[in-house]
Amino acid sequence: MKKALHRFALAACLSAVAAVTSSCSWMSSKTDDPTAEWSADRLYSEARDALDDSNWSLAKEYYTKLESRYPFGRYAQQAQIEMAYAAWKDEDPEAAIQACDRFLRSYPNHPASDYVLYLKALATLNEDEGFFARLTKQDISDRDANAARDAFDVFKLLVEKYPDSRYAPEARRRMHELVLARANHELKVAKFYYERHGYVAAIQRAQRVVTDYQQTPYSDDALKVLADSYAKLGMKDREADVRRVIQMNKGRKLD
Repeated sequence: MKKALHRFALAACLSAVAAVTSSCSWMSSKTDDPTAEWSADRLYSEARDALDDSNWSLAKEYYTKLESRYPFGRYAQQAQIEMAYAAWKDEDPEAAIQACDRFLRSYPNHPASDYVLYLKALATLNEDEGFFARLTKQDISDRDANAARDAFDVFKLLVEKYPDSRYAPEARRRMHELVLARANHELKVAKFYYERHGYVAAIQRAQRVVTDYQQTPYSDDALKVLADSYAKLGMKDREADVRRVIQMNKGRKLD
């Protein structure tokens, strides 16, 4: 009998400890997250205030909680758009792109889809204040070149899908800048190989400029790299063909 009473008392004690621990844990979680009892209205309002104050990380935190707690609420669509913007401004391009893609999958015909595509393109570039300055200086890295190619495709989709969008003219302008940057990048790589006697690689890169970017001002320089590389390899016939094209181009410009 005593053993039974002892076991009962022990079990009751353990249950009490578990209840107290659980209660403390619940109280602690509420203390750790002051937003736990916030309504959707308050979460969105606080997120907007953080966004207006340029507190991007706090805005992201509130938008994330809003999406998680109220995924089908009245703020769901707008919160995703503003979350993408906050992530981009917070220099978190991956989160921005993910938010844009999630929105476009969920609301493919939303009136703001053109803006979200535009934002995705900017995030794809991981654009900071210096990106287009680097393009202007005609100096981009391989990473920049890959980002530029992907961003170009997003800008192109925006222009094709929403030709009358308010963002379409800016998208076209940026596409033009990106084409020039990519052409210049390929030319610089071709010259890099040529200067280091990698003539086959130089030819491949120069041909890419001539083929893909023949309407850019870098095409003529690429032809010269081609001709000089063929000369170094002793490929006289091909060198002659390219130099003939160079002379023809000069004649057209004089006309």
